[in-house]
Amino acid sequence: MRTGIWLIGARGSVAVTSVLGALAVRAGLADPIGCVLESPALHSDTLPGIGDLIFGGHDISSIPLGKKAAALAEAGVVPVRLAEAVQDALAGVEQDVLPLPVRDTQAGTADAIGADLDRFRRRHQLDRVVVINVSTTEPAPPPHPAHAGLDALRAALDGREPVLPPSALAAYAALRAGCPYVDFTPSTGARLPALDALAREQGLPYAGHDGKTGETLVKSVLAPMFALRNLKVRTWSGINLLGGGDGANLAQPAANAAKSASKQRVLAETLGYAPQGDTRIDFVEDLGDFKTAWDLISFEGFLGTRMRMEFSWHGCDSALAAPLVLDLARLTAAAHRAGRTGPLTELAFFFKDPLGDAPHGLAEQWQALRAAVDALGPRGEGR
Repeated sequence: MRTGIWLIGARGSVAVTSVLGALAVRAGLADPIGCVLESPALHSDTLPGIGDLIFGGHDISSIPLGKKAAALAEAGVVPVRLAEAVQDALAGVEQDVLPLPVRDTQAGTADAIGADLDRFRRRHQLDRVVVINVSTTEPAPPPHPAHAGLDALRAALDGREPVLPPSALAAYAALRAGCPYVDFTPSTGARLPALDALAREQGLPYAGHDGKTGETLVKSVLAPMFALRNLKVRTWSGINLLGGGDGANLAQPAANAAKSASKQRVLAETLGYAPQGDTRIDFVEDLGDFKTAWDLISFEGFLGTRMRMEFSWHGCDSALAAPLVLDLARLTAAAHRAGRTGPLTELAFFFKDPLGDAPHGLAEQWQALRAAVDALGPRGEGR
């Protein structure tokens, strides 16, 4: 099935790496390493293929995709040969990457976003379009009465004062336009009762939040180990150093707090209690699109014996996130075709702060994901 991916933040590092990677895989220039759905345990002909994905999106930036790809290659995020080989294909995608529209009211902005999505769908004769937010993290918004009900929200959006943060407005616009929505960031997105009601009214699935790519991925493996061995974790503290646009954005206290809270939730949910300690995120411009995390864990064993564990994680966030973006688009599109409505809790495997009552240990999340793929249809050897 021809599936469109509409990326909010389409000119950013994660988005361009996702597009470049899909184009390279489609052309037979790269293997889909890191794409979970291409592992033997999950590969299924029911899912749209990477080669079937058509890309477009919105962004406030005007940097050309080809120029961004070249910058990523120079930084060591993607191979230079691939960035050069897909320049023509990126130029084709460029036609479908538009400035983020802004109107006098949020209702008007939502209408404009929806019109862009509809043109994209018709232009490429797509079966469906999945909207994925890969823009920068926004601060957590204060509660607002307009969030309480869908009718109240619709009325409030016609006013001059904004009532939804950008990610939630994007989710509203996507759902109104008949498009499933995925939030790869810790931002609000569709995580409001009124937007859940809209998704159900429209018969659409949605997923999120905050792609799990590095330190939290390791936490989701280690925390269950301590719980299963009945070892008491006393403290768990982490320091994250990252550069790039994401790091610069997270230098802002409100965005930093939203991200840090998302990263810590796995511990309390898995251990059943919250150990002392927190996660700190510092901006180090020189790191560019790479990041380093260091965690210190102190724990207590038999007879109160004190012990500790440390680990370091060095990774490239865009290269870790991009294949997951492709996986989520394919899974969400297949869930939409299968008639799923509301939050896709079985996609917790991909998120730091998953929707609904989902397990936080990676092994349990993997089993839930595998069962979900099985439920979508038969497996196959290839396309």
